[in-house]
Amino acid sequence: MTTPIDSGSTAWMLASSALVLLMVPGLAMFYAGMVRRKNIIATMMYSFGAMAVIGVHWVLIGYCLAFGTDRGGLIGWDSALLGLAGVHPQDLYTDKAIPELAFVMFQGKFAIITPALISGAVAERMRFSTFVLFSLFWATFVYSPLAHWVWAPGGWLFERGILDFAGGTVVHISSGFSALVLTMLVGRRQDFEGGGVVLPHNLPMTLTGAGLLWFGWFGFNAGSAVAVEHPVAGASAALAFATTQTAAAAAGLAWMLIEWRHHGKPTSLGMASGIVAGLVAITPAAGHVVPGAALLIGALASVLCYGAVQLKGRLGYDDSLDAFGVHGVGGLWGALATGIFCFTPVAGLALGGSWSQVGKQLLGAAAAIAYAAGGTLVIALILKRIMGLRVDSDQERDGLDLALHGERGYHSELI
Repeated sequence: MTTPIDSGSTAWMLASSALVLLMVPGLAMFYAGMVRRKNIIATMMYSFGAMAVIGVHWVLIGYCLAFGTDRGGLIGWDSALLGLAGVHPQDLYTDKAIPELAFVMFQGKFAIITPALISGAVAERMRFSTFVLFSLFWATFVYSPLAHWVWAPGGWLFERGILDFAGGTVVHISSGFSALVLTMLVGRRQDFEGGGVVLPHNLPMTLTGAGLLWFGWFGFNAGSAVAVEHPVAGASAALAFATTQTAAAAAGLAWMLIEWRHHGKPTSLGMASGIVAGLVAITPAAGHVVPGAALLIGALASVLCYGAVQLKGRLGYDDSLDAFGVHGVGGLWGALATGIFCFTPVAGLALGGSWSQVGKQLLGAAAAIAYAAGGTLVIALILKRIMGLRVDSDQERDGLDLALHGERGYHSELI
């Protein structure tokens, strides 16, 4: 008997896909507000470029590599999935009673935003052309295989029971540690080299971007339940929705209080950073922990990420917009916290379980760090030799908007 398409689940997946895509311009605004006005267009173009380049890549080959028939636990492959030629509108995704195309589009938005996250580490100095090619190669050789390892049946981490509900390992650990490698290869900004302070030019834009990220993250996490008509999937979607809200609020509050204590005043930039840190940390755990645990995960994420951001200045690396400090550190904490606080499908350490799931989470995180960092190093070194990673000093001084795109974000000096 043919399983009918469930209209409710399909509608939710389409809505979730749109919410996740909205996160990309939200990220562009979040990042762009933190750079100088001379680099606002260039910073946003990293994210919008990923929407175009990876949007095409995912249809042509990315989905095939990530979710095609398993090949040795390392990669997927099915020639019928190339260009989605063999995916018909009536085809269902596994037993979820939704069209496979809905799942393809949902996962494609994850593939888009992940390299866009990396761009925050190298804002204001990396060539746009190089970043476009980097994104293309990184999506092919790093993101797609890693997604297969963690999320696809047969993937070697999937088969070992690593839990990653919505992308803490696949998206945030991979992008955060890749960002750290890339920023070291690209080098520090001229202003950073001289010990100057690089001030954000438009904090209202950053706050608005953070709000859009928070809004879109409900699709990111709750949509990862994939279906809502099934009792288990429906409950997971509602749980993920609740824990996402809880962790983000707790993290925003914690960052505000830490900053208030440390500097005497709570800042809007700190609030935005705390919200995103909480969202990052709850991502792998969203459908596996209760809201009470989400409070702890979010609050501790702010403590850890705040420390990582402060450490950046002491160590001297120029992670422009804290891609590593928030996504790398927050994602790593979230992956481990999943093993500590999960109640489903197994009991975590804090709920009377053994160290087993924590060990599995450590394995998944270590594998993602090693693979993403190593892959980034190889790709970036090749591109550095062929075309260079960063703009020249005059272009950096004058601003990337004019140098790379022939445009200005603002045409009045009064703005």
